[in-house]
Amino acid sequence: MSTSVSLLRSLVDVAMGRARADLVIRNGRWVSVQSGEIIENTDVAVVNGRIAYVGPDAGHTMGKDTVVIDAHNRYLVPGLLDGHMHVESGMVTVTEFVRAVAPRGTTGMFVDPHEIANVFGLKGVKLMVDEAAQQPIHVWVQMPSCVPSAPGLETPGASIGPDEVAEAMQWPGIVGLGEMMNFPGVFNGDEKMLAEMAITRSFGKTVGGHYASLDLGLPFHGYVAGGAEDDHEGTRLEDAIARVRQGMKAMLRYGSAWHDVAAQVKAITQYKLDPRHFILCTDDSHAHTISHEGHMDRVLRHAIAEGLDPMTAIQMCTINTAEHFGVAREVGMIAPGRWADIVIVEDLRHFQADVVIAKGKVIAKQGQWRVDLPVFAYPEWATQSVHLKRPLRAEDFVLRVDRPDGMVRTNVIGVIENQAPTRHLMFDVPVVNGEIRADSERDLAKVALVERHRATGRVILGLVHGFGFNRRCAIASTVAHDSHHMIVVGTDDHSMAVAANNLAECGGGQVVVLDGQVHSRVELRIAGLMSTERAEVVAEKAAAVLEGFRACGCTLNNPNMQLSLLALVVIPELRISDLGLVDVNRFQFVPLIEQS
Repeated sequence: MSTSVSLLRSLVDVAMGRARADLVIRNGRWVSVQSGEIIENTDVAVVNGRIAYVGPDAGHTMGKDTVVIDAHNRYLVPGLLDGHMHVESGMVTVTEFVRAVAPRGTTGMFVDPHEIANVFGLKGVKLMVDEAAQQPIHVWVQMPSCVPSAPGLETPGASIGPDEVAEAMQWPGIVGLGEMMNFPGVFNGDEKMLAEMAITRSFGKTVGGHYASLDLGLPFHGYVAGGAEDDHEGTRLEDAIARVRQGMKAMLRYGSAWHDVAAQVKAITQYKLDPRHFILCTDDSHAHTISHEGHMDRVLRHAIAEGLDPMTAIQMCTINTAEHFGVAREVGMIAPGRWADIVIVEDLRHFQADVVIAKGKVIAKQGQWRVDLPVFAYPEWATQSVHLKRPLRAEDFVLRVDRPDGMVRTNVIGVIENQAPTRHLMFDVPVVNGEIRADSERDLAKVALVERHRATGRVILGLVHGFGFNRRCAIASTVAHDSHHMIVVGTDDHSMAVAANNLAECGGGQVVVLDGQVHSRVELRIAGLMSTERAEVVAEKAAAVLEGFRACGCTLNNPNMQLSLLALVVIPELRISDLGLVDVNRFQFVPLIEQS
């Protein structure tokens, strides 16, 4: 209690002029998201990292040791918040993700580490929580809810249930329950799923949603009744409208490969729904994207370009997000008592951060860091997660059929550019000498799911359409949502084996193999998901992998994201797991060959 009283006294004393501010920003244009106004000629006084005074003249708060920043009539914007994201998708650690995005104006992130949870379970989540606590910006963690994401349809490296959720809810830094991906489990009354949601609510924390279905009938209503409070899986205008009408927050995502803002933002721009119930987020951002294009600043620019008023768009990644997660007393607006998280910018429509202040300190200017970042050491066990029974051979990737020749009808995964869902396609393919081969002319590649947690030696084979490969090539990745086994796509069996073995040797990552030779690689030694290197180094290597995709003939916008989701058995329509091909609409296994 004494600390709280001391903090409040310092704020009051500075506001009244009885004590001196640590930092004062002068001559700014206050973007007051709480009132929807832009207020000219505003000063902001800061003490102990928090805002004490916002008004026309903070001269009474200044002393000889007060640091003064002249905004020169630039805008003072609350620090941007990402309402839903996975650090692991950036291929870097929490620290390195912060290194890449904070200078662009992101001062708060709500992260769901269910990627590392699928590999290491609760101890993996704890690593992320501990690293998050050391950052110069705010990083809140949502406890992963679905590990595995679809019980019985895949085998993760670890599992999480109600007991683990109850334990994590007591940890500092845990802000709620991560996206509830097992939506059939919720609307069918699964005891485990409902227990996790009930436990979260008993702690007064937020339940994250994930309803990846186009059915807005009774299953959707049952899911909402279960307690999910937001959803980022909408891709259509009607999805956004339905979620908001049912009391959820519609999270509109714009990540590296998921471009769902344009369709859904029309709920605000055309249908005039209340924008305070909408949140902007990234979900999954590739290392190259965050290093070269941006993070929430990129989302903000895109949302404005799609017709949102700048004030509305800024509210959707500041105050709306803070209020949703119950932290508006701490962040989300420039107002007394809140952390001094302020971004100084010249132009709201073409948002580019000039100065970034987080927790009352100037952390970046003109994109350059002004403070040191923490050093967080991951334990050795976290870098040993790829376990194969034996080195793989070309014959492990041969699609054998119980007939020497003829035609067979096959179930094929169809990639949809810039969207997480896939299509369930049917292709009649020839059998040649008892096997099905890749067919570049029809854009048919092989896809293999290699079990890597328990060294079972299991390899599941299928076909995928949409990558556009026209070379003898293979691309392998240990980033394979959500169980994160090793996934390999390719047109050449030998190259597929080379790619898989190469990743096993380096401890995980992504690799491109052309004509049997390694073209490019990004090493992700931590859980097979995150690099031990600096963000800019990872971005360079990740860009080389994207160039490798193009060298194989792929023209998709961000194909490595599409590759990483081929095994995500909670998003329609067809996926591959370590147990077989999964029809996600029916949550049933289907054979590769439908009929002979």
